[in-house]
Amino acid sequence: MTQTTPKPYDKKKKLVELIHIGKSKLCLDDETYRTLLETTTGKTSTKEMTLGELNKVMTRLKQLGFTPTAPKSAGKIKQDKDPQAKLIRHLWLTLHNLGAVKDPSEKALCAYVKRQTGIDLLAWLPSHKASTVIESLKKWVERVEKQAKTTESTTHIHGDFTGIIAGKNSTVVQININQP
Repeated sequence: MTQTTPKPYDKKKKLVELIHIGKSKLCLDDETYRTLLETTTGKTSTKEMTLGELNKVMTRLKQLGFTPTAPKSAGKIKQDKDPQAKLIRHLWLTLHNLGAVKDPSEKALCAYVKRQTGIDLLAWLPSHKASTVIESLKKWVERVEKQAKTTESTTHIHGDFTGIIAGKNSTVVQININQP
């Protein structure tokens, strides 16, 4: 896998955005901000600056007390409060509790929804597609529960027994039980 490095333009754009956030956080009025830019780089606008000059401005803002932080929502997927979305999540977690789904995360659920519908997030699902996902999850839960009941019914054997049992689904299992 090759990882693409950000282009200088992208870095510059992000740095300009961060500088403007720093201006706001430090409560600098426009005149003070322009003076800071000019004393640091000799230019009064970030648009005219090179990447190196923008880094100098950023260093100066940090000296003045600005600490850049990641947005609170970074890396999180917003959960939709729609009743259909809640039901989809409930069914997904039910499947996890039954052992059919290994990863109960919202990210894994979104990947499943995308495979089923081609839509990335639950919040973007139209009602008719959400209904389709709900029905497929319900059927999956039914299959897993039915399989669990079939497994339970063939494993409750009492007494001395050695032999082969054919389950309801034509599954052949060899069991050796010796109980006193």
